[in-house]
Amino acid sequence: MLSAFTNSLKIPELRQKIFFTLALLFIARVGANIPLPGVDPTPIKEFFEMREQSKSDSEGNDILGFYNMFTGGALLNGALFALGIMPYISASIIMQLMGAVFPQLARLQQEGEPGRQKISQYTRYLTIVICMVQGGLLAVALRDSPGSLIQGFNPAEIGLDGSPLGEIVVFTGSPFLFLLLTVVFLTTGSLILMWLGEQITQRGIGNGISLLITVGILADLPKALHDAYSLVFLAEAGDKMVILKAFLMVGLFLLVVCGIIAVTQAQRKIPVQYAKRMVGRKVFGGQSSFLPLKVNYAGVMPVIFASAILMFPAQLLRTLGAAMADSPGETNWAMELGNVFANRGWPYYLVYGGLILVFSYFWVSIMFKPVQIADDLKKNGGYVPGIRPGEPTSRFLDFVMTRLTLAGAIFLTLIAVFPDFIFNTAGVSYNVATFFGGTGMLIIVGVVLDTMRQIETFLLQRHYDGFLRKGRIRGRSASASQGIESLELKDFEAQWRPLIYISVILLVLGLAAAALKG
Repeated sequence: MLSAFTNSLKIPELRQKIFFTLALLFIARVGANIPLPGVDPTPIKEFFEMREQSKSDSEGNDILGFYNMFTGGALLNGALFALGIMPYISASIIMQLMGAVFPQLARLQQEGEPGRQKISQYTRYLTIVICMVQGGLLAVALRDSPGSLIQGFNPAEIGLDGSPLGEIVVFTGSPFLFLLLTVVFLTTGSLILMWLGEQITQRGIGNGISLLITVGILADLPKALHDAYSLVFLAEAGDKMVILKAFLMVGLFLLVVCGIIAVTQAQRKIPVQYAKRMVGRKVFGGQSSFLPLKVNYAGVMPVIFASAILMFPAQLLRTLGAAMADSPGETNWAMELGNVFANRGWPYYLVYGGLILVFSYFWVSIMFKPVQIADDLKKNGGYVPGIRPGEPTSRFLDFVMTRLTLAGAIFLTLIAVFPDFIFNTAGVSYNVATFFGGTGMLIIVGVVLDTMRQIETFLLQRHYDGFLRKGRIRGRSASASQGIESLELKDFEAQWRPLIYISVILLVLGLAAAALKG
């Protein structure tokens, strides 16, 4: 594997793409630390430090911390990229939904590249509108009622240095001018991120939007490592189970990562047989192949869609509730409903799981076309053994994919809520719990696998070994392909068997420690 990374720098085209991608990601991280005019993020940071020291709550246990994770800390920094790339994702969701409702957009989606360019243009316009709305709500909340955005925040509260936290907005001009400048800067920041993502996709390596989100999530990794170190090595004196607790955490982490990789790579292979055809004096066809159907066909997109959908109502309801309140401490139906989503109660998880299920089937229905696949197989003389070509094949593929999507959606839901389970039961900070699954880990694993796959394609095209030395570039016949599959399976087992054994041992030790302590 190390040689693959070394060889990737030997190919001029690939090396240029990698450096170009890294440069744009660096620009994105710089923008996440450029403060907005008239905003002082120091009270926010000090407030969360106080909450973390008191162990009363965690920044990730509300919608603000969740949104801050996607922005790479830009929201709590009061930075230019505070809205992140989520407005663009939200606009893409809306356009996909509108495509299923309006026939005009559906026809544009089927027109190929010109239609996709037109839809991309409409998505950009809608992104601007969403940025203006979210930016305006954020500016009003920071200026008038930061407590509605940051639950529990009070500017008069005494901070760690013995002085009041102070106001977040220090702009001395007119309120309208602050609102206008904030909306302009936040909209500009999101559009810059959108442009950076598109440039990475076109000229760099990997999916630009996904890489921007991944880098933002990994920005919290140093803090998570520090919290884990403090939990293990700075524990209370007399806690003899601290080492076994560390083994339990490491084992659980490895099992979660292995499970995510296994489900992400898992697929159902539908056998396909091609009939023999005579073209002149040559015989074509007569070969066996397979049609791979991924268990998690939708990938991480349903989780991102569901998260983006749930972020906006919570912010809107809490801001609306603060505007309707006659006094700062007064609560109303809008604020209570917003707090339900912000605090992640059981209604939140119910809606969250339902949205993941809906968007899983929705994404599969858009991307997976059983009728088109069946027609292509029929035109090329291919058929599924035991299934008649044409419409019966289409129904069979739809039947199989429906059940695979259900299994994938259940897996996504379990992984998405697993960090909250760890946070509430293990007593660790949410920064540490985030890397035990959840949306962040799904995105990281999926994006890393996709990026490595693209790099491996470049390596194999230049006759270099990929990340897996055996299997992919060998064989031309059907028998050879079967040997390749068997070889790849053996390589997979050889690589992952020791890791699985270590994970199980660590889990057993951790459970034994918990039982002995109890």
